[in-house]
Amino acid sequence: MKSKYYLTEVDKNPQSIFCYHDLKGETFVESHKHQKGQFLYSEGGVVHVKTNSRMYYLPARHYMWIPSGTKHAIYPSSSKVIMRNLYFPITSNSSSFYKKEGIYPINNLLLELLLFIKNWNGDITKSQKNKYAIVYAFKALLEQSITKSLHLELPHPKDGRLINIVNYLTNQIHREHLLPKLASNFSMTDKSLYRLFKKDLGMSFIKYYTQLRIFKSLEYLMNSDYNISEIANMVGYNSLPTFSNTFCNVMGKRPSAYRKSNEIYN
Repeated sequence: MKSKYYLTEVDKNPQSIFCYHDLKGETFVESHKHQKGQFLYSEGGVVHVKTNSRMYYLPARHYMWIPSGTKHAIYPSSSKVIMRNLYFPITSNSSSFYKKEGIYPINNLLLELLLFIKNWNGDITKSQKNKYAIVYAFKALLEQSITKSLHLELPHPKDGRLINIVNYLTNQIHREHLLPKLASNFSMTDKSLYRLFKKDLGMSFIKYYTQLRIFKSLEYLMNSDYNISEIANMVGYNSLPTFSNTFCNVMGKRPSAYRKSNEIYN
């Protein structure tokens, strides 16, 4: 069931809560959607979740809520990543939490429950009273324990020129890029490139570029033995304090503290 569970099994019983754990080593889950809403939790690295409009960066010890009917593909950043999934039936009168995409840090209570059910795979139905009570409570706790959704996503560019520029920035992430030089490389003025970022992506060049660098650094922090200074250089920062301060502004903690959260719970 491993390779196709998300296409063939999740919605077979519309009333069940479906569990799927330990997708360690899976490198790509093709674009698909479910009638059920999806809770996706990550350990051991970063998971990229691509929707029609955005690329989300789901770090270790966080979860993403994916609403029912949302088309998405999943790209773990390494084979070390473990993903844990719960799929819930969502009704039209469900709270707004279940109807919007979001990334949230997991709290201790949710994590303990998740580890308690880590060996449960497949449909959990109301006839399985003890199991169903636990996973149903898990769903209720999600909306009662949420903090503000973290903005760990970048929009997809639509303009062909900007698609090429964003691909260039991604492929040359180890270099520092300034707007005037970048614009010149693509035969544009810096003002026209600035306006293109604002119009197409709804954010400035510097905000997009900063988030791209920090999100990329998450992968190196979680999946490599490089030290923090080396990682700063790998995403184009010549100054370790500047990288550390920028990382803290985006992620809420220092890179060294973030790296410590990479331990996998068994």
